[in-house]
Amino acid sequence: MVDRDAEVLDDPVGESLRGNHAHLARLVGRAATYTPEVATFCALPGEPDQDSWSELAELLGRGELADMFSCPASPPSDWEPVFSLEGLQLIRPAGSHPGHDPLEHDTCEHGPAVVELGADDVPEMLDLTARTAPGPFRPRTHELGTYLGIRESGTLVAMAGERLRPTGWSEISAVCTAPEARGRGHAARLVLAMIERIESRGERPFLHVVAANTGARALYERLGFVVRKAVTFRGFRTP
Repeated sequence: MVDRDAEVLDDPVGESLRGNHAHLARLVGRAATYTPEVATFCALPGEPDQDSWSELAELLGRGELADMFSCPASPPSDWEPVFSLEGLQLIRPAGSHPGHDPLEHDTCEHGPAVVELGADDVPEMLDLTARTAPGPFRPRTHELGTYLGIRESGTLVAMAGERLRPTGWSEISAVCTAPEARGRGHAARLVLAMIERIESRGERPFLHVVAANTGARALYERLGFVVRKAVTFRGFRTP
């Protein structure tokens, strides 16, 4: 069955920059991107013409990264390919119940508390993401939405938060756990906490995962997510 409410997820970056994240956007004509310290993602109209690509080049500057996220459009031939990575977009079906993870259930009552993170925690968040590489994370990425974390002996060892925010949806992202703290159910606890917060606002959670990351995909599917579609993450260098 086609989930009509999910159609905005075909352009999650553009929908976010034109809506919930408009205050974090930079624009030139029909091209849009985030403030550099927040995120690198760019957006163009559905079928961009030469003028649209020129506007994006003007917005970013010469020789800069155009992180097109999952946009399938091909840039002009003088835009140098930088990366291409196969991925999956997952959603939780409408009306589904919270997922259950046995390890999370066993540790939730006795594990360390899930806490909300803010600007004062940015140095630790940057350190954790640098060590675990969950995806791009910059000094102001936390302004995209709520971020939650788990500390052990005062040190941040796991976190998850919100990234893209198309109308009616919120992307769970930056799910990561320090190597020394893995196997304790932290990721499951944080994702479930994010799901609860998102759904309490009347929104629906979604996320992206690298196709080769079978462990992360298995966790998300245990927590009630299903694959909506395959995507390709691509980046180019402006001429």
